[in-house]
Amino acid sequence: MSKRKLTRRQQWRIDKVQQERIVRAKKKEDQIEQELVDDNLGSEKQGLVIAHYGATLDIETINEPGIAHRCHLRSNLPPLVTGDRVVWRPSKKESSGVVVALEERQSLLTRPDNHGRIKPVAANIDYIVLVIAPVPIPLTNLIDRYLVAAETLGIEPVLLLNKVDLLDEEGMELVNGMLAIYEELGYTVLRASTKTEDGMKPLKTLLDEHVSVFVGQSGVGKSSLVNVLLPGIDTKVGPLSESTGKGMHTTTAAKLFHFPAGGMLIDSPGIREFGLWHIEPEQVLEGFREFRPFLGYCRFRDCKHEQEPNCALLKALDEGYILEERMFSYRQILNSLDQP
Repeated sequence: MSKRKLTRRQQWRIDKVQQERIVRAKKKEDQIEQELVDDNLGSEKQGLVIAHYGATLDIETINEPGIAHRCHLRSNLPPLVTGDRVVWRPSKKESSGVVVALEERQSLLTRPDNHGRIKPVAANIDYIVLVIAPVPIPLTNLIDRYLVAAETLGIEPVLLLNKVDLLDEEGMELVNGMLAIYEELGYTVLRASTKTEDGMKPLKTLLDEHVSVFVGQSGVGKSSLVNVLLPGIDTKVGPLSESTGKGMHTTTAAKLFHFPAGGMLIDSPGIREFGLWHIEPEQVLEGFREFRPFLGYCRFRDCKHEQEPNCALLKALDEGYILEERMFSYRQILNSLDQP
């Protein structure tokens, strides 16, 4: 089909709309630039990033929680994320401002996107709370990916089994058998239900006075947990997909919430897979904490821990110090590093 030729009036209208859009964009850009002029800004303040919306951020002044200021960034700053501590200057004209500096980070949770690019998720975290549930079915390899990521970053991971009210006695026994592996390795494992509120008190106690981030597959109930932990927040809760049984994204940006008794919680967008393509094979080894006592004792320095003679890891596997399930998971993760 040949392309339809536009009339002169139609072309004039198209050009007019395009020109109006350019003018509006330029006007907005000029307004932002005007805000960045030092004469329009107040004195410097310490702030906390509580939400990220593309080119703008919501900032709270330290010791003034609950009052958000929509801010732009100086062009020379690196990408900022929820949980970052910054220096900002308020605008004299309205409730906005400009972020002028990033303070040193204690930690930074990152993950690669679908194109292999590293994407920051949250900063200055004490606990990574991995939320799992009976539905979608928890996969040990996915759990291990999160644990490796947390171990690599030096952030303490916590396993939280949510929706325990969905499990009958047999189902609970099966899930407890899986979780026992991680409890024996020294990981903190909690069980809770937002419906019955069983287990919510120990969770609150753990989170108080700390900065934590909820991560896990969509549909495991992270937003429901936020609603119970912080009444009045009312974050959006979505159903599972009827066709796939997987969760559908309801949280679109990482947001930070304050606990009345102290501490902060970052609710992150749900992700169905946590890639580790950005870390080295040696880091994967270190990420399995029960492997560490045996590292460096293999006969060969470049041991692959597969069939080599006098491999300390394989010996530990034979003697029961390392479980078959964990070794299998390690090899799966290792193989995935070459498949971004």
